[in-house]
Amino acid sequence: MAAPATEHVRNIVLVGQDGAGKTSLAEAMLHVSGRTPRMGTTHDGKSYLDYDDEEIRRKFTIGTSIAPIPYKDYKINLLDTSGHPDFIGDTLATMQAAEMALFVVDAVAGPQVMTTKLWREAEGMRLSRAVFINHIDREHADFEIAMAQLHARFGSRLGPVTIPIGQDKDFRGVIDIIRMKARYFDQGGTSERVEDIPPDYMIAAQAARDKLCDLVAEADDELMMKYLDGEEQLTQAELEELLDKAIAQELFIPVFVGSTIIEQGIQGLMEDIATYFPHPRHHGRFRLANGDITYVDESGEPAAFVFKTAADPYVGRLSFVKVISGVLEPGMELINARTGKKDRLGHLYVMMGKESNDVKSAKAGDIIVIPKLSDARTGDTFSKSGDVAIDPLPLPVPQYPVAIECVNKKEEDKLGTFLARVIDTDPTIRVSRSEETHQTVVTAMGEAQVETLLARLKEQTGVEARLVPVRIPYRETIRKTAEAQGRHKKQTGGSGQFGDCWLRLEPNPGLGYEFVDEIRGGAIPNGLIPAVDKGVQDAMLEGFLAGYPMVDIKCAVYDGSYHSVDSNEMAFKTAARIGFRAACEKADPIILEPMANVAVTVGEEYAGAVMSDISTRRGRIVGTDSNDAGETVILVRVPYAEVVSYTKDLRSITRGSGSYSIEIEGYEQAPGDVTKKLIEAYQAARAAGN
Repeated sequence: MAAPATEHVRNIVLVGQDGAGKTSLAEAMLHVSGRTPRMGTTHDGKSYLDYDDEEIRRKFTIGTSIAPIPYKDYKINLLDTSGHPDFIGDTLATMQAAEMALFVVDAVAGPQVMTTKLWREAEGMRLSRAVFINHIDREHADFEIAMAQLHARFGSRLGPVTIPIGQDKDFRGVIDIIRMKARYFDQGGTSERVEDIPPDYMIAAQAARDKLCDLVAEADDELMMKYLDGEEQLTQAELEELLDKAIAQELFIPVFVGSTIIEQGIQGLMEDIATYFPHPRHHGRFRLANGDITYVDESGEPAAFVFKTAADPYVGRLSFVKVISGVLEPGMELINARTGKKDRLGHLYVMMGKESNDVKSAKAGDIIVIPKLSDARTGDTFSKSGDVAIDPLPLPVPQYPVAIECVNKKEEDKLGTFLARVIDTDPTIRVSRSEETHQTVVTAMGEAQVETLLARLKEQTGVEARLVPVRIPYRETIRKTAEAQGRHKKQTGGSGQFGDCWLRLEPNPGLGYEFVDEIRGGAIPNGLIPAVDKGVQDAMLEGFLAGYPMVDIKCAVYDGSYHSVDSNEMAFKTAARIGFRAACEKADPIILEPMANVAVTVGEEYAGAVMSDISTRRGRIVGTDSNDAGETVILVRVPYAEVVSYTKDLRSITRGSGSYSIEIEGYEQAPGDVTKKLIEAYQAARAAGN
């Protein structure tokens, strides 16, 4: 299925809280349009769009799926996204490919945390918005309360274009405010019944119509003045002519109502999407990397923007692209602006969930999937010249680190290959290998994203991995000056081993390690002094109290002795290690813990709870500020060990609305109880042979 013209394409991203019914709305539209033979459902694992094993198991959307819907001679590309905070990166990237965001809100629960967060993101993108109030047939559903909640949260520019006929168990249809008709959908039928508005709903319908005209009239200055002066009401033709302009200019945000389960309010929604929602040629705009703005243009050079990448176990890499300009065809060569490399287009797919169909071309404004684009990443731009580079939106930085290891150590290579593929397709996951702690650390958006990664690792590679605590990079140092002798003597027949050195250790705060040669008179030959230096550095890496590297120490070798036959580098390295440990024992050794500067952003109502929680983590409030959204920003200095997994706790405190950034900066002395626990854990591990 291909769009006959760019202006007949509608790219709609479905966004909102998990459980509001985004996927069921897409499934209902697929079914009502005749695209699917039945209504797909997520609760029984029979969804066309949530087909991934993890999505079936968890019963919510994880990654964006496309639902291309034919409606008359239009093509509606529905982009069904996740409403879970762990997968918000995929949702935000997808929003950049749409001209319209349709927020799905539960009629009982109202707009929740993720809805609000994504609404602000859409505002920042200047993305046109609409709302679908779902589940109006649920117990305790109340349309007036739902509208009041939307107005309180998102402002007065929202206005209903449909209102329910009945609600709760009495819901049976909707009133179309634009056309002033009642619409009923009989399940099992193929189209709605359109009738006159029931007399007892005329007053409510006229009030909604007046509100609609008030908002839409602002799209035309001349009509607005006449309207305000009371000279005339908007005619039907004027209203319909101004609606798309008012929506595109964000002067009016239409609110629809219905129930996806019984498919009420769906056909009218599709009609309004095709008739009034923004289309790519007039409203699709992209910021280029050089700061310029470009628009969707069918006559321009072939160019496409990759807004999502996925790895299919059978097909390989799949690139979800928005065609920015020109027409794409199989066999065409395009250049990746990031790498400068050419790639030949093999197939062009229109996908519906996991099903793919080849198409012969894709015009500007359309959304398609291209397989096997080598080295394609989310945010890349491909064009004929290679000169077009869309500036991708900055995605959230992951803050939830976990250490991962294979149950079977022999499968580490398979794990590494899998993780390399993951970070290629998901920019909100980062993988690092710490040479200090000898751990592979995956930093993700949250717990659900990590659990999904582990499940897919086992499913796709057969490798079973487990999570272990991230080792905190503690350090050790000394607080006093101390001296000690290091003497190593070993005789095993023939040449033996002999090394003897006197060391003086001093605190060297902030200056790292420093070695000083104070030997006079040849007590230790010059050629063996570097061995003393190396022995001290080896001992510092091993630590003294709990096995953590030692820092900020100045070490002087000032005396010693040697044997003309038995002294060598190995002997003096060993002697230096012995002397270093002996001196440390007298130099008041301590453990240093890494400190983090954290900026926590929360609503004012949660600020007190967050500050109280920070104090229980031994944190210090450095200051507070506010941002443009009216949120409180709390600046904190806190031990890193106390906030290494802060994502989960902050979500709990703020009901998912809080966010934070973190930066490790500097070390401070660990308190006695922390030091004691670390020493005990180290000694227990050594006793166990680890």
